[in-house]
Parts: sequence; C-alpha cells; structure tokens
Amino acid sequence: MAGRLYTKSHEWLTVDGKTVTVGITDFAQSQLGDVVFLELPKPGRKLDAGESFGVVESVKAASDLYSPVSGRVATVNEQLAAKPELINSDPYGDGWILKLELTGELPTDLMDEAAYKKSTESQA
Repeated sequence: MAGRLYTKSHEWLTVDGKTVTVGITDFAQSQLGDVVFLELPKPGRKLDAGESFGVVESVKAASDLYSPVSGRVATVNEQLAAKPELINSDPYGDGWILKLELTGELPTDLMDEAAYKKSTESQA
C-alpha cells in the first residue's frame, strides 16, 4: 500500500513491508501547539490497534497517542527526547514517533489523505 494513511485519532502511518512508521498529523500538531515532551513506549512492547502507547504534551494540552495497527515496537525516535519540537516543525519527516513491526492486518478504517482532510475540515 503506497502513500500515507491516517486515523480518526490523528496519527499517520506509512507501511513498508512489515515495518509501519507512525507519527501525528500536521493537523494534530497545529491543534496541540508547541510540543514540549513525549512519553514513548520501550522497544519490544506489543501494541494492539487502537491501544494508547504514549502521551504527547504541549504548552496547551496533553494528548494520548494511539497505535494505528497491531504490532511490536521496533524503535522509537530518540531525537524527540531532546527535540520534541520536531513534531511541530516536521511531523511527516524527522518528527516521526515510532516504528512498529506489523503483527496483524491493517485496520479497515484507515483513511487516505483526501478522506482525512475532509474529516478534519469540520474540526478546524
């Protein structure tokens, strides 16, 4: 499956074989404001699709992060500990949050960019 997919809880994911890279969307980071801290899981943790895996804290709010797929945490973005603002400046690049090793199927409720954009128009 090519391209970026999105969840209702404002995570994005890209799939490369069995590796799934996860972050939060530009819309989510703009709603949160300046990100100051992330609480992330340890590599090796198993996650179910929809399970909370951490917290992103901003100057305005704290928000849970949810796994878009079932998988095992392969790696977390260590840069974010020192530079959480990467979530704001580059949410789809250097601001990725974690990589999962996919253990199940992709959920059927993932959205493509057009569907996600439409879903956020009513929230903006």
